[in-house]
Amino acid sequence: MIRILFNNTVRFVVLVAMQVFLFKNIGYYNLITPYPYIFFLLLLPIGIPNLGLYLIAFLTGLTVDAFYDTLGVNAAASVMLVLTRIAFLRITLEAENHDKYATPMLGEVSLKWFLPYLLLTCFMHHLTLYILATFTFRQFHYTLFSTVFSCIFTVLIMLVFSLLMFRRKKR
Repeated sequence: MIRILFNNTVRFVVLVAMQVFLFKNIGYYNLITPYPYIFFLLLLPIGIPNLGLYLIAFLTGLTVDAFYDTLGVNAAASVMLVLTRIAFLRITLEAENHDKYATPMLGEVSLKWFLPYLLLTCFMHHLTLYILATFTFRQFHYTLFSTVFSCIFTVLIMLVFSLLMFRRKKR
C-alpha cells in the first residue's frame, strides 16, 4: 500500500513537472499539443473509489491550470477523463478477477486492451479541453483536427512512457 502511494506520488510530480516545464513549450501551430500528465490519472489503481478519482482528477487538472493560466479547463477535462475511465473499466474488466490495487498498465494488461483504453480516454480529455478552450462551434473542424492530432501525439508519448516502465506480468 505504501509502495503504491509512493509510486503514484512520484508519477504525479514527474508527469506534472514534465507537462509544465517541457511539454507546455512543445506544440505545432496550436494544432498539436501534448498533454501526457493525464497518464498519471490513467495509471491510478483500479480499486480507488469513484469520488476519490474525481477529486484526484480535479486537483491534478487544477494544478496544471495554475501553471497554464487557464480557468479550470484542464480540471474539467481531467474529470471527463476519469468519467470515461470509470465507464471503460466497468465495461471491459471483471471486478472479481483484478486486485483492487492493480494498475492498468502495459505488462499487467495486454496491448490489445491498453491501446483502446489510452485512445478513448485521451480523445475524450482532449475533446473536452479543446471545446472548452475555444468555446465556440464556429471552427469545429479545426477543433476536431487539433483534438485528433494532439490525441495521437499524446498517446505515442504515453506508449513510450509505458515501455520505459514496462514490467513483466506476475504469474
